[in-house]
Formats: sequence, C-alpha cells, structure tokens
Amino acid sequence: MTFDPTAAPVAFLYAADRDRALAFYCGTLGMSLHSSDPFGDFIDLAGRGLARLTVLPGYQAGAHPMFGWNVSDIAGAVRTLVERGVVMTRYDGMDQDDLGIWTSPDGAAKVAFFADPDGNVLSLAQA
Repeated sequence: MTFDPTAAPVAFLYAADRDRALAFYCGTLGMSLHSSDPFGDFIDLAGRGLARLTVLPGYQAGAHPMFGWNVSDIAGAVRTLVERGVVMTRYDGMDQDDLGIWTSPDGAAKVAFFADPDGNVLSLAQA
C-alpha cells in the first residue's frame, strides 16, 4: 500500500482535562464527537477529517495558534462564538476591531483568535 495524500487528514489537539475539553469542542463550539477510546477522542471536522483530542497530564499550551477555521463571514462567526461564551483574544500591537478581528494592511485577510480551556490558541480566518 502507498501513501495517499488525498486521505482524510487528522489534526491533533491536546488537553489536560478530557471532560472539560470535550465540553468546549462539542458543546460550546458545536463540533461532533466521532468516536472515543481509552486514550482519547476523535472529533469530526465537518466530514472533512478528524481531530484527535488526547489528554496529557499537566499539559501546557503554546503561545501560537494550533488549529483554525477558514470562514466566509468572520464577524458573524465571532458573534456566534461570543454568544456561546467564547472570549476573543486581544494582542498588544495588533490593530483589532471591537470584535477582536485583525485586518491585514491590504484589507484582504481578517483573523480572530480565541483559546480553548487549556489555553490552546485557535483562530478564525477570512480571506
């Protein structure tokens, strides 16, 4: 068998608390649980792939985005998340609007950041 680059991708997410992470991804964000095993959970990525949520005791998130979504209406997506209790992250030195959305200098791209309960930086982007 050979490598198939068209196979469904699997992203990896890490958390210190499984129940808290699942409540956020499946509850707050509205993603669907695909399957679980003793070592972690697979979250469905809208039928386009899976995210493997793995618990690492004492896990500490990094400072950079580790997962994101390309959206067609970033302002609407941000408003929806805020209504669900998500807090957008604001960065010193980034000119973000009232919703926390940064627009590239040429106006072609917009990005917003937020964190999961473990501090993993997540993003929304619209190009």
